[in-house]
Amino acid sequence: MNILMTGGTGLIGSYFIKKYGNKHELTVTSRTPAKARQQLGDKVKVIASLDEVEDIGRYDAVINLQGAGIADKRWSAHRKQVLQNSRWQITEQLAERINRAQTKPTVFISGSAIGVYGPRDAAPVNEDGTANSVDFAVELCRQWEQKALAAKDSTRVVLLRTGVVLAPHGGALAKMMLPYKLGLGGPLGSGEQMMSWIHIDDMVRGIDYLLAEPELSGPVNMTAPGPVSNKAFSRTLASVLKRPHVFKVPAFVLNMAMGEMASMLLEGQAVVPDKLRQHGFEFYYPTLREALTDISERQ
Repeated sequence: MNILMTGGTGLIGSYFIKKYGNKHELTVTSRTPAKARQQLGDKVKVIASLDEVEDIGRYDAVINLQGAGIADKRWSAHRKQVLQNSRWQITEQLAERINRAQTKPTVFISGSAIGVYGPRDAAPVNEDGTANSVDFAVELCRQWEQKALAAKDSTRVVLLRTGVVLAPHGGALAKMMLPYKLGLGGPLGSGEQMMSWIHIDDMVRGIDYLLAEPELSGPVNMTAPGPVSNKAFSRTLASVLKRPHVFKVPAFVLNMAMGEMASMLLEGQAVVPDKLRQHGFEFYYPTLREALTDISERQ
């Protein structure tokens, strides 16, 4: 397929290009084209912005993964605006271009996150779930999705409700591993909060699967079938790394250090990928131990 991608230099985008760059013809937008070309190689075409796209209809698919890192900085008022603008503006622009195009792309796959479900207990939540309360993450994702769905009358729109992506290099796991490698690992807060995760290989395989499945649209949970508590995640990671699991980070310490952003670590959801499983998608890494073992070996 001929694909236009935003966010191609990020964790998910770059892994997708590495795995499927020879299968698809890819055009990636980047504010630093020279740096992106160096990172992604000659297999992709890099453009500086959507302004260089004369007709979005020449692409078979659009994959929108752009957005500033949600956990990169403390959530000040300015940072929240950056997080919103980096997601909402590009999504709105893409939907508008798709709607205006004489020939439409066959699918618009746009990023979202499981934060749309809000803080929940350990009961599994599928794509039909809704938030019990509204916080910053919920509203961020809701608006993000609505701006993508503005194109649903023109093309098939898929919303990637993504959990914690586990990868050998980069992403959340790289930050998590350091204290464990130093023998300082342990659960966060009560440790009872649920964590919904996905191996990077299953993540990019899932996106490629969605490109070719015309029956799948709307929200799709991009999480492995086995969400676990933070305590269980911590215990499994320590076991795979063969490191101690004796320390615990109190909630008040995280709140002091991270402010509102600490909610991402102290609250969670047990998100399950019902749409993918019911449609026949098979996960290479359905359990956390399998995923962490593979990643540890690849590091």
